[in-house]
Amino acid sequence: MSLVKIIESPDFKTYFAGVSSGTAADSAVNTVVNEIIAAVRSEGDAAVRRYATQLFLTGFEKSVPEKFEVPLELAKEAWEQLKKDEGDLASSLVIAADNIRHFAELQKKQFVSFEAEIAPGLIAGQRVIPIDRAAIYVPGGRFPLISSALMGLIPARVAGVRELTFASPPGTNGLPDRRILAVAHLAGVDRIFALGGAQAIAALALGTETVPRVDLIAGPGNKYVVAAKRMLFGEVGIDLLPGPTDVLIITDTKAGTAGAEEAANLIAADMLAQAEHDPDARARALVPDSKMAELIERALEKRLEQLPTAETARASLEAGGLIVIYRSRDEAIAIANEIAPEHLELQVSSPDNWIPDLRNYGSLFIGTLAAEALGDYSAGINHTLPTSTSARFTGGLSVRHFLKTATTLRCTPSKDYSKALQAAETIARAEGLAAHAESAALRIR
Repeated sequence: MSLVKIIESPDFKTYFAGVSSGTAADSAVNTVVNEIIAAVRSEGDAAVRRYATQLFLTGFEKSVPEKFEVPLELAKEAWEQLKKDEGDLASSLVIAADNIRHFAELQKKQFVSFEAEIAPGLIAGQRVIPIDRAAIYVPGGRFPLISSALMGLIPARVAGVRELTFASPPGTNGLPDRRILAVAHLAGVDRIFALGGAQAIAALALGTETVPRVDLIAGPGNKYVVAAKRMLFGEVGIDLLPGPTDVLIITDTKAGTAGAEEAANLIAADMLAQAEHDPDARARALVPDSKMAELIERALEKRLEQLPTAETARASLEAGGLIVIYRSRDEAIAIANEIAPEHLELQVSSPDNWIPDLRNYGSLFIGTLAAEALGDYSAGINHTLPTSTSARFTGGLSVRHFLKTATTLRCTPSKDYSKALQAAETIARAEGLAAHAESAALRIR
């Protein structure tokens, strides 16, 4: 059995049309989540505790804390302890946090308040206003997503969110994972809650006796969390609806040329870095010839022999690993735009020549030095990105998710002001909205 599927480019459309995006709503999940939301809406904390207890009894939660809120002092203590016990990790987290903060500050500078005279007498503008209350949710699961806490909390803090809440499932001691708790202190939060699952999202979106209602929820989660975010959107803002994580790597190196073995090994390493997330992760590559595809597959097998997470990575590659053999640069670009990957790596000789035509991706990694792992952790860009082809219409989590652009209008008497009023009256009457027309007409008179 082949480790990954290898196809020629003419077969790509047929293959890709049959691939699930991973975003389809699960009716059984929706039924459960609907019930949870309705209960939290009507019962508040009591419902949150009941569902947390159910998850604990079935082994999906590690404890049910007596109090959901975690004192901020415990997060500070966790950070101080981390510095003592795992100094290298603490130092690495500071580096990552500084880079994420710097990048977020640069992003914020792109959103400016302004006023401009559109025509004499008509002064239009916008105000960039931070969201009042935001929550960052980070799941527990097999691995503590330390980096996801940084990726959510720091842009929100830089944006100027007034009240920043953090939520993560409790461990056996009734607190979130100690390293996640330490990161919450490093990033700077106002309130922390030991809450997980769909009931956590419902509590944050709707508010309970002890959990404050927020205006926006950001952060990853399982299918129940994603379903809760989808159902509550409108009552609360959300960042993204994440599906399975994915990467697409493009190379123009052909087998038999100088450096082909090294290129194949690097591509295999990056595909495995994606595949080890979970069996639903999708690692894909575009290559210029079949021999290069075979080199990559051999490199994958060899690297799997030494990989501690080989079981998960192999399951991912066998289920959805893909290498497409393209016939031209234009064809490779067309396929990449169709896949709209979460992560797009350009391991090609002249990457800048490819960039203008590539339009659909969450993050672009330019050249062989730009490891996706850097984007995941420490280079400053955000790793919460659009999945399941949603890069066709949106980008990743950033400062902009925590900012609102509200427009303004002020007027002074002028010829153009009168023309605009007359135009407004005329259009309003054409729409049959007499009160709108009169509102404009009064100002003309």
